[in-house]
Amino acid sequence: MTKMGLMAAPALLLLLPGCIARTAANIVTAPVRAGSQVVDWSTTSQEESDRNYGRKMRKQEAREARERKKEEERRRRECREAGYDNCG
Repeated sequence: MTKMGLMAAPALLLLLPGCIARTAANIVTAPVRAGSQVVDWSTTSQEESDRNYGRKMRKQEAREARERKKEEERRRRECREAGYDNCG
């Protein structure tokens, strides 16, 4: 068991500095990554803006189409009530 520990010690000494350096790098860059995430959450990208505008326009077009359909039905009903045959 002691031989195994003695053989593993040099390997651990070679591996640990890399882990420590990686951990230190992660700690140092964490505020930068957090800051960029906050900026990303607080701003709207051009793609998001385009998508939202497209959604808004589709809803508006659907609303206008419903209104046109209701108006056309009302016009036809009034035309028939007035006694005209061709209310097309």
